[in-house]
Amino acid sequence: MTTSSEASESFQIPLEAAEFYESAFVPAFFAQWAPILCDAAGVAPGQRVLDVGCGTGIVARTAADLVVPDGTIVGVDLNEAMLTVARRVVRPDIEFRQGNADALPLPDQSFDTVLCQMSLMFFPDRPQALLEMARVVTPGGRVAVAVPGALDAQPAFAPFVDMAARHAGPEAMSLLGTYFVCGNLEELTGLVESAGLQVTTIRTHSGTYRAPSVDAFVTTEVESTPLLERISDDVYRRIRADAHDVLAPFTTPDGSIAAPFECNIVTARRP
Repeated sequence: MTTSSEASESFQIPLEAAEFYESAFVPAFFAQWAPILCDAAGVAPGQRVLDVGCGTGIVARTAADLVVPDGTIVGVDLNEAMLTVARRVVRPDIEFRQGNADALPLPDQSFDTVLCQMSLMFFPDRPQALLEMARVVTPGGRVAVAVPGALDAQPAFAPFVDMAARHAGPEAMSLLGTYFVCGNLEELTGLVESAGLQVTTIRTHSGTYRAPSVDAFVTTEVESTPLLERISDDVYRRIRADAHDVLAPFTTPDGSIAAPFECNIVTARRP
């Protein structure tokens, strides 16, 4: 998963973390949503498409294959390490730029479609980020946003976060639940509409969150948040131990994790 440290748009992750993100998290989790998001947005040949919070570029690459032969893709992310990895896939129809989601370095009405996958919940100013997406899309153009569903809709993550909070206190619930803060569809729809966009479709999709082991799951979810710095070694050991019971229903015979994961996609049109 994307680290909670990325919730601050001033945070720069190291290159090795971006490389691990691309090699591990993209195939295990993020790649599955990109075609669904592009389909929801109606990405088609010839379009100019913007990927906001593009990370290492999975959505941009997916969209690029759909806009051929003469479409163009721009990906924007604040993290230069993410963009360094993204630029390793050299394609003349994709350009990656560094920039803030709440102040996109792009002209008004310059894109037919704007996409944002699994990033909105980490933007410090979500309403402003959506206003920016609405600003750069053409009249009649589409904005499509994908976010994780609510925590209580995630059969693996909800009990894991509950268990961690029993050991680490209520702060763990807040830190580990950061990824799901945009999961309320009514609130998300209202947020999109407040940017002056007209919501056209709302979809909920079920996918799979994969991890090589229970321990890897715990490491990712705890050590990618400030929680690690705020708990003792003993508390961390107890969380690791109890995670094996909590995640048993999602543990495969080879020890890897395959957990159902719900994602919401809201598509809107600029009037």
